Amino acid sequence: MSHRSNDRTPSRRHWTKRSNPIAGLASFVWLLIVLIPLYAMITTSLAGPEEAIGRNALTPPKNPTLDNYGLVLDSGFSHYLWNTTLTAIGVVVIVVCLSVPLSYVAVRNRGFWAGGAFRLFLLGVAIPAQAVVVPLFLLITKLDIYDSLWAIILPTAAFAMPVSVLVLTGTLRDISEESYEAMALDGASPTRMLFQLVIPLAKGGISTVIIYSALQAWNNFLFALIFTQSEEPRVLTLGLYNYVSQFGVNIPALLASVVLSGVPIFVVYLVARRALVSGLMGVGGK
Repeated sequence: MSHRSNDRTPSRRHWTKRSNPIAGLASFVWLLIVLIPLYAMITTSLAGPEEAIGRNALTPPKNPTLDNYGLVLDSGFSHYLWNTTLTAIGVVVIVVCLSVPLSYVAVRNRGFWAGGAFRLFLLGVAIPAQAVVVPLFLLITKLDIYDSLWAIILPTAAFAMPVSVLVLTGTLRDISEESYEAMALDGASPTRMLFQLVIPLAKGGISTVIIYSALQAWNNFLFALIFTQSEEPRVLTLGLYNYVSQFGVNIPALLASVVLSGVPIFVVYLVARRALVSGLMGVGGK
């Protein structure tokens, strides 16, 4: 009997590890869909202005040059990058500092009013930013923060909060009730539980919120366009207008600016990708 069971084990393992050509083909097609536009963008950013007109985007440039990147760096890119970085940091700090305790209260307090407030708060997911631009403009004008970075930071953080709370509540629900009870028996206060239990076990969800809110701030265009007008608070998304004029568009310089603006957020993703995947799976980074 033992000999037969040993004979069946390899075949069972072989069955579980057999290849899936359909999934492999689908993954390869999706990889091409992602990589081909990136390849076309990078190669076009290395072409000259004359060569970029009418060329095949998949063909490497005949005379590759870095002049487009030099033009971008000399056209105030560092200023736009600094403003965008400050905006992203401000949004991340506000979202994390507010969404973590809000999610903690929503998970631990199961009362009627707490649940109702949580559901009402999540209604923000269904409200598009375009629908409240006019009220936001009036509010920002009354607060006297128009044409400043705060005019971008505050509404961006507000619209990132609902999804952030939704992600964090899913993460905090994975923390076992026994862990809370053990700390309560030790005389821990709710604040101590938050800092010594919840935050360490919710690193995956918090990393997800950080990346999500940073992306919202980094790619924000609507609030920057409507709530700012001068050069001082201009961010990267508005800086792309420097290469668009009434006489045409400098396509290689525009794409070079897009490549440079995407590098920092890509580096952030590479650093925190494991925590991001764990947070999205709702396992609390465990």
